[in-house]
Amino acid sequence: MGENVKVYDVIVIGGGAAGLMCALQAGHRNRKVLILEHTQKIGAKILISGGGRCNFTNLSVSSAQYVSQNSHFCKSALSRFQPSDFIHFVKKHKIKFHEKKLGQLFCDHRAQDILNMLIAECEQANVEIKRGYTAKSISKINAQFHLKIHQEEYACSSLVIATGGLSIPKLGATAFGYEVAKQFGLKRVPTRAALDGFILNPSEIDFFSTLSGISLDCVVSCHKEKFRENILFTHRGLSGPAALQASLYWNPGDSIKIDLLPNLNSYAWLLKNKKEKLRLEIKNLLSKVWPERFAEFFCAHQGLTHKTLQEIKDRELEAFSKNIHAWTLRPLETVGYSKAEVTRGGIDTDELSSKTMEAKKVPGLYFIGEVVDVTGQLGGYNFQWAWASGWAAGQVV
Repeated sequence: MGENVKVYDVIVIGGGAAGLMCALQAGHRNRKVLILEHTQKIGAKILISGGGRCNFTNLSVSSAQYVSQNSHFCKSALSRFQPSDFIHFVKKHKIKFHEKKLGQLFCDHRAQDILNMLIAECEQANVEIKRGYTAKSISKINAQFHLKIHQEEYACSSLVIATGGLSIPKLGATAFGYEVAKQFGLKRVPTRAALDGFILNPSEIDFFSTLSGISLDCVVSCHKEKFRENILFTHRGLSGPAALQASLYWNPGDSIKIDLLPNLNSYAWLLKNKKEKLRLEIKNLLSKVWPERFAEFFCAHQGLTHKTLQEIKDRELEAFSKNIHAWTLRPLETVGYSKAEVTRGGIDTDELSSKTMEAKKVPGLYFIGEVVDVTGQLGGYNFQWAWASGWAAGQVV
């Protein structure tokens, strides 16, 4: 080892949610810790999350909210560092927060409060943070990892990869973590953009573009998963929370189903109105439960544009109702990593210890957070995985 090598117990590559949690935990164990962040900003994704208020966890977290080739892998970390444990940190730093809906917890003020809390904890634990540092090369010599950065050499016994996925490259997302895994012979589950909007086929876009800006309360299904929240029509397809949730389970070629009136037996309702309001056009009746533009669109889409209820046979109304509750669309693709909130897939969990996040083949090498093949639903679950996996590694590095 050269004379000018800077030696640490732990080097964490990536200054996001998981990296910061791991570093502060290790630092509080009196480990000498360095965080290397390749951008000039620490915690960039934290700052933009939750509309700038950071949906930092969810009151109800289980493995059921996560997608992975091994659905059991996340259980160990999630059980040992729970939402209540992170809430303890938040309360300790006197950050005010609230439950928005479905157990989602947000800061009352701004996401910066959560980032300030993590940085303060790192400072208390004597964690060193370097911004704008990218490892040019990584090698392992005996029990130590050696990193070359800016003409300097660093060494450590524990190297933690917390570089995230490919989502939102403008914030600095790269494939660095996957490249390190490949270098050390670890397998990767194919990655896809997830928690992302859908793009429809070009032949449908012109027709659908008239709906841009309309939001509806729906149930969106993909495979066996169902989500009751809003969808939002865009000039290219579908967005909104329910669509984003469905994208986590969607693969190219799959269809999605949308229940457009989840609180109503539409067939019984249409029959009742057919008896009472003979001359009422069906699009005008549906305007009572949908925005007018959508009512007109959906009736045109189903070939019932100017028909009155009386003109429509009961069996036609029944078929129409089935489409209301199971409107089937086959998206062309998702919008992509530029807008996706997370990256599905990543380092194969078979390569890692579920207790410590250490690579089974490479002692001292750890992978945490989004870079791993554990992806949560919308609603604070991905942050909770970042905290839990970072905590788990932080106890042993």
